[in-house]
Amino acid sequence: MVQTSKNIAIIGSGLVGSLLAIYLKRLGHEITVFDRRPDIRNVEFSGRSINLAMSNRGWKTLREIGLEDEIKKIAIPLDKRAMHVVGQAEYYQKYGKEGEAIWSISRGVLNRKMIDLAENAGVTFKFEEKVWDVDLPEAKLFTGATEKGEWKEYQFDIVFGCDGAFSRVRHKMQRRSRFDYSQDFIDVGYKELTIPPNDDGTHKLDKNSFHIWPRGKFMLIAMPNLDGSFTCTLFMPFEGEVSFDSITTKEKAKTFFSSYFPNVMQVMDDLMEDFFKNPTSAMVTMKCYPWTYWDKVALVGDSAHAVVPFYGQGMNAGFEDIYMLNHIIKKYGDDWETIFQEYQKERKPNADAIAELSYRNFVEMSSKTADPKFLLQKKIEKHFSNKYPEKWIPAYSRVTFSEKPYAEALAIGDEQEKIMREVMQMPNIEEKWASKEVESKMLSLL
Repeated sequence: MVQTSKNIAIIGSGLVGSLLAIYLKRLGHEITVFDRRPDIRNVEFSGRSINLAMSNRGWKTLREIGLEDEIKKIAIPLDKRAMHVVGQAEYYQKYGKEGEAIWSISRGVLNRKMIDLAENAGVTFKFEEKVWDVDLPEAKLFTGATEKGEWKEYQFDIVFGCDGAFSRVRHKMQRRSRFDYSQDFIDVGYKELTIPPNDDGTHKLDKNSFHIWPRGKFMLIAMPNLDGSFTCTLFMPFEGEVSFDSITTKEKAKTFFSSYFPNVMQVMDDLMEDFFKNPTSAMVTMKCYPWTYWDKVALVGDSAHAVVPFYGQGMNAGFEDIYMLNHIIKKYGDDWETIFQEYQKERKPNADAIAELSYRNFVEMSSKTADPKFLLQKKIEKHFSNKYPEKWIPAYSRVTFSEKPYAEALAIGDEQEKIMREVMQMPNIEEKWASKEVESKMLSLL
């Protein structure tokens, strides 16, 4: 169905805001994007962006409007994890089947690209213009330099809040009656660090791997960039024996890195400088409902469902919101109230599911990836899945390499976990993990 052109505002020029702008512009609407921050294309990046892992859901959304090939030029495929466990040689775990990979992209590079593409499509951007208030029933915005100063009023037909976990638009919706809202911080923070390229511009570590140094309560990850560097993220408790709070001096930082991450020693000085220069950021799971107000306002991406980054699905989930919204729009044309109702009903259970999966993956990545029992369980699952690919798809593959709903991945993952609990209790499982007996047991439990 064709839509009548509307005057639409999008709050937030991040990845979701700029991609939504391109989609809506293609449908013939007038689009203005507001952002309180300066134009990211003129800014030096400030060490707060975990590199993005684009997977199937994100690519599907880009493919839909012909941008997949363009964006693949600025991404690097990673087909395996490189595990750096203390006292062992580095070893690799393939992610999925042959040809399956997640793609490492710098958030800043991708965001700049998306804004360029949106501007070329005819979208208007208003940077350094802060939205202080939203009149929900009227779809009016009020912007100004300060909260107490003079405000400018804008009238729109529809407003989309794509302004992240601490959304101004959602804040306004929260004051309505019967609006559910929760936020939950984990007691682990993150800090961005950098491993520079070799002098000849090559990567210091394998460039087609997602590198993980699991250390129980904390861990380091590294993802490659096109310029030969790696963006690293150190995840660690804010407080406690080994924590951000406990590393107060260069000496303590040096001891910390050399004790736990000996194979990144050759870039120690860079790590130390980053450690004290870059901010320590918090991570939050944010849930709310409803995501829409009448036919006037809707939340998309993190403003509706922020998740912790341990499944690499934050951006992918936000992009999938746009993909679904686009399909619902095609069904209902100008009936924005029905579009919004259907959108939130469709996406809310999936947003809750990826929040749960992301939190569990945090527990898994930090404490279990070095646990022999856990590794054996994964080995059995992989062995079985290779033999019966249609009967057993690992939860990670369901989330990352499939386009089926997150809610389904969570439900099936729970069923599989129940089966594996029984399998792992079989006597002498360590010796006979690849036997017919184990295989028959799994088939019977399925």
